[in-house]
Amino acid sequence: MTARLPAPWGTRIVRDTALTFSFDGTSHCGLAGDTVASALLAEGRWVLSRSFKYHRPRGPQSMAGLEANTLVQIGSEPNVRADRRPLTEGMAVRAQNTTHGADRDLGSVLDRFGRFMPVGFYYRSFFGPSRSSWLKFWEPLIRRSAGLGVVDTALGEGHYQRRNLQCDVLVVGAGPAGLAAARTAAAAGAEVVIVDSEPETGGALTYARNGSAALAQARSGLDGVTILTGATCNGWYTDNFLPVIQGDTLFRVRAAQVIVASGTQDQPLVFRNNDLPGIVSASAVQRMMRHYAIRPGSAAVVFAGTPHGIAAALDLHEAGVPVRAVLVPPEAVDLPTEPLAEAGLRVLKGARIQGAHGKRRLTALDVTTASGRETIACDLAVIDAGATPGYQLPLHAGAQLGFDDASQRFTLSNLPANMHLAGSVAGCFAPDAVIASGERAGAQAAVALGLAASLPDVPDDAQAHFHRTFPVSDPDPKGRDFVDVDEDLQVKDIVNAVADGYAELELVKRYSTVGMGPSQGRHSALQTARILARETGRTVGEIGITTARPPFGPEKLGVLAGPLRSQERRTPLNARHRAAGARMGPAGAWWRPMVYGDGPTAELAAQEVRMVREDVGMLDVSTLGKLAIRGPDAGAFLDRIYTMAHANQPVGRVRYCLMLNEMGSVIDDGVAWRMAPDHFYVTATTGAVDRVFSDMSWWNAQWRMQVDIQNVTAGFAAINVTGPHARAALEALAGDIDLGREAFPFLEGRSGTLGGCPVRIMRIGFTGELSFELHTPRSYAPHLWDLLEGAGVRPYGLEASRILRLEKGHIIIGQDTDALSTPDELGMQWAISRKKPFYLGKPAVDKRRAIGLARTLCRFELPESAFGEVGESCLVMADGKPVGHVTSVAVSPTVGKLIGLAHAGAEPGQGIAIRTRSGVEVQAPLVGHAFYDPQNARQEA
Repeated sequence: MTARLPAPWGTRIVRDTALTFSFDGTSHCGLAGDTVASALLAEGRWVLSRSFKYHRPRGPQSMAGLEANTLVQIGSEPNVRADRRPLTEGMAVRAQNTTHGADRDLGSVLDRFGRFMPVGFYYRSFFGPSRSSWLKFWEPLIRRSAGLGVVDTALGEGHYQRRNLQCDVLVVGAGPAGLAAARTAAAAGAEVVIVDSEPETGGALTYARNGSAALAQARSGLDGVTILTGATCNGWYTDNFLPVIQGDTLFRVRAAQVIVASGTQDQPLVFRNNDLPGIVSASAVQRMMRHYAIRPGSAAVVFAGTPHGIAAALDLHEAGVPVRAVLVPPEAVDLPTEPLAEAGLRVLKGARIQGAHGKRRLTALDVTTASGRETIACDLAVIDAGATPGYQLPLHAGAQLGFDDASQRFTLSNLPANMHLAGSVAGCFAPDAVIASGERAGAQAAVALGLAASLPDVPDDAQAHFHRTFPVSDPDPKGRDFVDVDEDLQVKDIVNAVADGYAELELVKRYSTVGMGPSQGRHSALQTARILARETGRTVGEIGITTARPPFGPEKLGVLAGPLRSQERRTPLNARHRAAGARMGPAGAWWRPMVYGDGPTAELAAQEVRMVREDVGMLDVSTLGKLAIRGPDAGAFLDRIYTMAHANQPVGRVRYCLMLNEMGSVIDDGVAWRMAPDHFYVTATTGAVDRVFSDMSWWNAQWRMQVDIQNVTAGFAAINVTGPHARAALEALAGDIDLGREAFPFLEGRSGTLGGCPVRIMRIGFTGELSFELHTPRSYAPHLWDLLEGAGVRPYGLEASRILRLEKGHIIIGQDTDALSTPDELGMQWAISRKKPFYLGKPAVDKRRAIGLARTLCRFELPESAFGEVGESCLVMADGKPVGHVTSVAVSPTVGKLIGLAHAGAEPGQGIAIRTRSGVEVQAPLVGHAFYDPQNARQEA
């Protein structure tokens, strides 16, 4: 058993919490905080899998899930990355693509027949004039011997989620650059979300030498920033759609600005037997030690091509792991190796690795220097052969990747206007330059959002060697110098592909399958380009790199096909509601305040109703649909869409809108304000606006009228200020709109400013009181809300709003209506123009009217004591048969009775019979249109 390193090594493990698990049927023990791979490595097991083609033993190389070597089966779940999956108690882990487990895989005999399976051999060997031999023999044979993991077809349903997430700025990568970018953008007032695949923020600082002090500083100042760890941004799609996968949840992210701080991906070194377990990257060995306190070996050799290798060698020495030699290649002789000498470590400059020895784990390296050839015994080889930037997401978005052979740097160009780069992906590597590049990217996003005006400078960064990668060896006649460990492809395979006539990179990729494994070319694309450039006499810049396409990482089919949960939308005033003690609840896709304060809901709602009736209150109605209808035919278009007349509607006038479908059934209502001869501002109900907008667009495509339809729901917030003191409250705010009764009568609209906020105000009333509905750009909404609170206006919630509307007898589309409800049934003949020759649903309305009514919507009242016995959906009876049901009911604190709406027979008479929840029929007398102020004197005051 490999001993763990003492504290402070092992920042992620909990040493006093042991976890038992099994691997290939053998019991093992790890610690809380371990991954599956780290727990096995801590016990000295390095072979986690067998390779795809030759079944060679494979172990972790990156400890970051960047290669297929760590794919295992856990229970019924195949292809789990063992170096990313947290360990849990009782976990059953098995190696994949083996016959008898990772240790006794009979398929390893294929490794001896590699010379008979050159690249592309299956194209030449298995296909002939007749396909019968392929279909009947070869294909079944290959399918049985290939494949990763076992799919359990009897597995039950999983629990997957989809969530919608909108933000001003999405930062991909929570390293020092990403954190600096998020901090800068958030300080400017942007809504920021950070995504990182690691379980914690900090990136390389969590395992880098002497990174703890910088880590604490990098994590500071992130108040208000949403951080999603253990999450991967898996691609960039049209309209800034960025899917972020966190476990079994898919966040469907829409971001106005995107900052990519995705860091770099360590590159392997190509030499004979470079796939042996025990050969790892520099960052991998640092992760093993700092994150999980793993003593990675008993004797190490470090290939140091950049300062990262120097740091890894010093870390190993400090951890007590003997370092037999530090190899500095000829291309990196300028590296500062003085710290190595001071530590007493042996440094071999101008050295190269020629090959490795071992069967199931590394035992020695063959090294050449200016002095000759040397074999160094070791069980750990740490490779720092440079890195490539995390360029995948920019390429998904249409950016172009270039390579400068002189400086050995990658370049990204043609970035989308709303994408900004930070850190090493932007070409910055020195700590000060990394932080400064993040701050600049955050400032760029803030400037684009209109939240900032200046950009900080980024200091010069000349550390080009961080991107430097190293040439591959000449083809080994015996093979085994692997370019792509996922696909078991060697240097000779790429050379032979060129010899077969495939001289372009994309053709080589498809012919050889290089870069087509789970790693998607992260560790093989550059080296393949180097080989191809060498074989064809070109440069890497001329060859290019294979195109990166989404997804970046693995995606479970369950996540993609999982249930589409209801959208979760929040108004711009959401924070104000929560700060005021609102009890939030869902209303369709929106979270809205039900009531404010502590206590029974009914009592709080009654208090809010009395507040509106006696004083003044305000309701957040930002969820209302808002449509801009513009063009010479705007009035004529609305005449066809809605039942009332709009073509002759005066400018400044607000008119009720009722929308029907072709069956003559009511599907939505709202108001239309004619702001100009060719411009209407139309509202729709919260739940129907998407359908209304879609229907309008569809009909306009048929009618081809000169009109433009725009859904501006997300652009405007809305606040309804209502109550007898509403006018006085608004007049207390400085503004340029005359709110007097004569200057601003009922059912009119005005534009101007109020408290310095641009507003559109309509005098309409759902509550039956003096009401002003204020629409303002969403960014002004919190300030306007604060001004109204300062003027003494208190908020009320949706429960009170529903009671206030019921007291006036107003209906709610979808609650008091169904798919068959006509205007005649609802008593809304007043909302239909009798002069218009056509509107949607008119033929059906006329025909249904001629048939006669089968039911009507009635307004009934009962003593307050009936509450609980009479509720929504209680049946309305006539002659012992159900003829309708109750649609809305509430106790009215204003009327002092139980009031409600119900569908009943066509001529219910003076009352209706309602079957209570206990089965008793009660007689409920009917009232006219409104329970409260039927003459509408208060709302027109």
